[in-house]
Amino acid sequence: MSSPLRIALIGAGNMGQQHYHHFKTLAEARLCAVADPGPQAAEVAAQWQVPHYADHRQMLAESRPDGVIVANPNNLHVSTALDCLAAGVPVLLEKPVGVQMDEVRQLVAASTTSGVPVLVGHHRRHNPLIVRAHELVHGGALGRLTTVTALWQLRKPDSYFEIPWRREAGAGMLLTNLIHDLDLLRHLCGEVRQVQAMTSNAVRGFANEDCAAVLLQFDNGALGSLTGSDAVAAPWSWELDSGENPVYPRQADQPCYLLAGTGGALSIPQLKRWQYAESSGGWHQALQVVQESFSEDEALRLQLQHFVKVARREVEPLVSVADAARTLALIEAIREAAETGRACAPALIE
Repeated sequence: MSSPLRIALIGAGNMGQQHYHHFKTLAEARLCAVADPGPQAAEVAAQWQVPHYADHRQMLAESRPDGVIVANPNNLHVSTALDCLAAGVPVLLEKPVGVQMDEVRQLVAASTTSGVPVLVGHHRRHNPLIVRAHELVHGGALGRLTTVTALWQLRKPDSYFEIPWRREAGAGMLLTNLIHDLDLLRHLCGEVRQVQAMTSNAVRGFANEDCAAVLLQFDNGALGSLTGSDAVAAPWSWELDSGENPVYPRQADQPCYLLAGTGGALSIPQLKRWQYAESSGGWHQALQVVQESFSEDEALRLQLQHFVKVARREVEPLVSVADAARTLALIEAIREAAETGRACAPALIE
């Protein structure tokens, strides 16, 4: 049996601490160091009984980990990942992959040139219910995918915005929240050809959006909509409906994605599949419903298991840098569409 992979953590904040929780459940990986310049990081590292570094570059040189999880602020993701690649260390890079397309293209090139693997942490793709939904859609259970309805509607408390950067431009729903839903829509439904969008900050008046409505045309011809708000009393979102994170009170009977095709429809996260008894059925016939099953497990834990295999060069990353860059390109296309009132196409990422 292989010895546990020695993994360092860059960023000991909320996301880093979630990752640490899963180290305790895996025999194939162990935390070997923490790098974070924050005032509480040394205390956290002491509690976890690993060395602390204020500078991640010093940590890379002295601790020489087998892999690194990068969970520092979004605007540092690319530069930190580049430092890891230069040191030859595989990376699990938290989402978003970056904040600007130019820097992300630089990371795509560096990942390709160096040959050092990078897994981007769009962890919901590892969730077994999404794995099953992907199998159903891509296995033809819905026939030809035709329409997609996605909802992300909830209310963030006022205390959420007491942190200044959360009120600033670029820190709104699109990059912070809807990027997850858009990534899953790409994963389940295929690439997006063009988008139209409107955004508003009318509820709070901050520099970022609190409401968004997006129309999507997929390459396969399917049409979709994504309606989001973090200022409404509503139960329709992945956080509230999926039960993936227990800090959110679950609304188990409410869907956040509805996928419909010529042969059937699927509600997510319930994984209820609707179809007619006969392929020629129509609105005068009753629809049959099938409850699809899946094996429940924690997506972040499964992602960490996958990263161990990626770092050991046993498998390719489920979400590569180029793949995650396409989701960021979709975010930028939505922003441009909202600003200009035009239909916009995401930038091409090779």
